[in-house]
Amino acid sequence: MANLLSIVTFLPIVAAAVLALFLRGDDAASRNNARWLAMIATSATFLISLLLLKDFDPANTGFQFVEDRTWIMGLKYKMGVDGISVLFVLLTTFLMPVTILSCWSVETRVKEYMIAFLVLEGLMIGVFTALDLVLFYLFFEAGLIPMFLIIGIWGGKDRIYAAFKFFLYTFLGSVLMLVAMIAMYRDAGTTDIPTLMTHSFASDTLNLWGFHIVGGVQTLLWLAFFASFAVKLPMWPVHTWLPDAHVQAPTGGSVILAAILLKMGGYGFLRFSLPMFPVASAQLSGFVFWLSAIAIVYTSLVALAQSDMKKLIAYSSVAHMGYVTMGIFAVNQQGIDGAIFQMLSHGFVSGALFLCVGVIYDRMHTREIDAYGGLVNRMPAYALVFMFFTMANVGLPGTSGFVGEFLSLMGIFQVNTWVAFFGTTGVILSAGYALWLYRRVAMGALVKDSLKAISDMSAREKWVMAPLVAMTLLLGLYPSLVTDRIGPSVAHLIETYHAAVPVKTAQASE
Repeated sequence: MANLLSIVTFLPIVAAAVLALFLRGDDAASRNNARWLAMIATSATFLISLLLLKDFDPANTGFQFVEDRTWIMGLKYKMGVDGISVLFVLLTTFLMPVTILSCWSVETRVKEYMIAFLVLEGLMIGVFTALDLVLFYLFFEAGLIPMFLIIGIWGGKDRIYAAFKFFLYTFLGSVLMLVAMIAMYRDAGTTDIPTLMTHSFASDTLNLWGFHIVGGVQTLLWLAFFASFAVKLPMWPVHTWLPDAHVQAPTGGSVILAAILLKMGGYGFLRFSLPMFPVASAQLSGFVFWLSAIAIVYTSLVALAQSDMKKLIAYSSVAHMGYVTMGIFAVNQQGIDGAIFQMLSHGFVSGALFLCVGVIYDRMHTREIDAYGGLVNRMPAYALVFMFFTMANVGLPGTSGFVGEFLSLMGIFQVNTWVAFFGTTGVILSAGYALWLYRRVAMGALVKDSLKAISDMSAREKWVMAPLVAMTLLLGLYPSLVTDRIGPSVAHLIETYHAAVPVKTAQASE
């Protein structure tokens, strides 16, 4: 199919425009029409995106389905996917219909709610398919707007504070990335991402205001991109916006924030930091390793102290992203395979955990852990699903959570055993906070009067969970579905990285 990536990217945005222009009124019928149009549009986008998987050639390490045309003022509209990005596109299109179905009970400004999610889907896909710096930056930054609105309009009582904190943290981090992109254009004379991936940015030691910067221009560019991607992922200590955003966001917003938006940071490291600035990546990898180790241990301990379920899962997300950054900057096959696998797995598992919180929040209107207990007696189906995703979050063998963590730790162990040691303690700590949460919410006697009439999951809620259960099990039992597709592209990235680093390091030391 011609222009397949453009169709997948802009179909949700076109559906949002149709909703905005042609759907009038706020009666029950109009709200239902908005829901169904969003559901049909996101489902169609997912089905069309499967053609990417069908026609994708894993052995080809270059970009496929490339669309390249002149846009405006000489800028390029260029899109394409490789083995690293294609699965992130599919993750996005897979999760959006699930998210829309989970939001079916929303009754406030339903049309605007669905428009925000549809626009957000198109912008997120654009981040993973853009092959031009300007196009990438536009998609990357524009995605802040619908999520800002989702948190700020449909969030909790402190939603305005959380929305502005989310926006300012992520926007300010990206300002430095924009400055770096301008510098890259002046140096290379192009904004074409594949060309920039093969361009040699200067790595000679730079004397700047009396400071000797090892790695020179590469280090400065690396740090500018790092400022943006570290906030987006998020890494410790720039993670503090995430718990607030998750706690205040509606359930659908939390799902997309954890499952997809965070992955843009990890994807950015793979697309920009390693291939474009290999010398700086090699020199600063130790810095990233210890930030990651601190994140895993510190945020796991903080998670143990939480009384709000969403905040506990949010801190858990920061800890799990620590494995991602460890694996990426290990720059070996197991590490990067594990990092990508962990991001995909986290998309299913963390999204499902936020949905689990949403199920009981819709009934009791509280996320306080102490408000629950003994739910297995009234909600056996819910308790089973919640237990499954708790085990996946811990990294139980047979689930996708195990594969990503295991490969990431294998990768980092080959590079730094102390970092691997501290990273492994996170596995133990995750079992502590996850099982503690499950025990207090689901197990024990049902003694609280407020819970004695609570109902089990509805048919719609079971349909929401079913595809997430299926994917978590499928990837846990058959991980080669992912590794076979990403393997050649990852191997090519590692080969070019290690080929560039010794040469450029030698040049820098001369």
